[in-house]
Amino acid sequence: MNYKFLIDSAAKIPVAEKNAVEEYREKSDFLVAVINKQMSIRPDLKELIGENNLEMMKDNHANHVRFIHSILKNPNAEVLVDTVLWVFKAYQNHGFSGSYWAAQLNTWFQILKDELTPESFRQVIPLYEWMQVNIPLFEKLSKEKTDPGLSGH
Repeated sequence: MNYKFLIDSAAKIPVAEKNAVEEYREKSDFLVAVINKQMSIRPDLKELIGENNLEMMKDNHANHVRFIHSILKNPNAEVLVDTVLWVFKAYQNHGFSGSYWAAQLNTWFQILKDELTPESFRQVIPLYEWMQVNIPLFEKLSKEKTDPGLSGH
């Protein structure tokens, strides 16, 4: 499994309907507030994000909802994969552990289930499931010395 696998699998993520995308956007600020609160009180937070990275984590969450909204609104497998790889690499370079991504996505799953309507949740969650399933591959490719995307273009 490689970069091309990620692109191909991302292209198969079901497209969310406009109503679900709009609900996600409308609730974005609230969703960020909830995840920031839930992640900030984790007893293992320091192990997940490293020293002095709380504000960086919060920035990631705010950027996350904007990016996910843009992908939901305008699906693009290559942009999705390249951006997630960049995020993994950038945050690992700042001391975030690989476990952070699973912890963050598990928290998003629960928040989205609690805060979105069941129909919107059903349409949005495949994107999150795709990210969750591919964490090991994102970690592997983001640690390679060359840009993993270059060979796929």
